[in-house]
Amino acid sequence: MRKFAIFLIPFLLTLTIRPTLAATEPGFALKADEIKAEPFRDAKSVGTLATGDKVEIIKRDGAWLMISSPKKGWVKMLSIRRGGTVASGATLSGVAALASGRAGTGKIVSTTGIRGLNEEELKNAKFNEKEVKTVESYTVSKGEAEKFATQGKLKARQVAYFDN
Repeated sequence: MRKFAIFLIPFLLTLTIRPTLAATEPGFALKADEIKAEPFRDAKSVGTLATGDKVEIIKRDGAWLMISSPKKGWVKMLSIRRGGTVASGATLSGVAALASGRAGTGKIVSTTGIRGLNEEELKNAKFNEKEVKTVESYTVSKGEAEKFATQGKLKARQVAYFDN
């Protein structure tokens, strides 16, 4: 009886786990994006995704999601919102909520580890003199930096450059 239980438990676990591994998850595109053949920015493009397109998510690899519809391939995670319905006003605020980990619960539950500006945001960027002046206001003299380092008991050390 005991040997039978030892073999039965792994078998039952396999039956309960397997359906969740094969299941897809619905989602929709928050913004237009390319569908790639592989989960890399420079991979061959195999199709396009329009804002609001329904997708079926197969799996995740880093910051990429493999989808099976409308075409099988890889899409950046921040371009997709998980869930079955397209929310009204699925815009950049949805991307920001997803990127911050605040989507759904109002609490940070996870982050993707990727931050920064995408190509579209860089193209739309405008010079902001006020913000440049704000950043420049944080500069300190060499003497002030040395004083800060001394107070914090910091010591200088040499760091070798990487060879190309």
